[in-house]
Amino acid sequence: MRYREGGDLDTSHVQDRRGRGGSLGGGRGIAVGGGGLGLVGLIVVVLVQVLGGGGGGAGGGLGALAGLGEGETADTSTLAQSCDDSGDANDSVECAVVADIDSIQDYWSQTLDGYVPTQTVFFSGQVQTECGGATSGSGPFYCPADQLVYIDLTFFDTLRSQFGAEGGAFPNAYVLAHEYGHHVQNLLGTNRQVTPGDAGADSGSVRLELQADCYAGTWANHAETVPDESGAPLIADITQDDVDRALDTAGRIGDDFIQEELGGGTVDQDAFTHGSSEQRQRWFLTGYETGDPAQCDTFATDDLG
Repeated sequence: MRYREGGDLDTSHVQDRRGRGGSLGGGRGIAVGGGGLGLVGLIVVVLVQVLGGGGGGAGGGLGALAGLGEGETADTSTLAQSCDDSGDANDSVECAVVADIDSIQDYWSQTLDGYVPTQTVFFSGQVQTECGGATSGSGPFYCPADQLVYIDLTFFDTLRSQFGAEGGAFPNAYVLAHEYGHHVQNLLGTNRQVTPGDAGADSGSVRLELQADCYAGTWANHAETVPDESGAPLIADITQDDVDRALDTAGRIGDDFIQEELGGGTVDQDAFTHGSSEQRQRWFLTGYETGDPAQCDTFATDDLG
């Protein structure tokens, strides 16, 4: 994936809390996403909250430093200096993530009536949220209670080193677009259809995650054409290799792959919370090939794949 040169990046959509401490504590609401990482036994302070499916009320106003723990601060001044031009995204993972967030939110702002932009929190090690405390072992996740996306950027390295994913800029963008899909679900109230702790191959949790994969695909379909404030897209080129790499990533964060390859070696569909590898690939492709969020209603079908 290649980013356009000469565009402006908006770092105001990021809270950079890396290296700034923050104690772990309780919270309200249920975090969504988690990338499935908790299933491999990585440390997750609020495992049930992270993997339990949708839920939680909409809280916190947008732009507020919601969920900051004691001694925890956010600052984007350094990020703003290093990620000034959209072309910086071609050489920096940080700047690429900023560009992805801008593009994803440009898409939803132009697609969904009433879309309210939100922020992504960069953290390192551990973070306090309105859904409770979490560690980097949770993977990226969305907290409905404060309406924020959380990510430790080392997750992208983990995908390659522990999961064997091919990785790359576009798979990273897919991960972010998936989490912003959860934000869309929260705005629409979709996540409140899911019972906290729900699990199983046909569960609401799985349907919620597969829909977020599909929403990520719809953004990807439009990423090369959705304009920013200047009228030009931030993303200049997505190749078939990029799409293949995203599908590779989707396959490696499926419940069955994680359980069999990184867990105990036995696949237990009753414990599924995110969907199988094949399902995650199928629903991302559904969104990518149609570009239509209306095709992502995983709650209305008896055939999840």
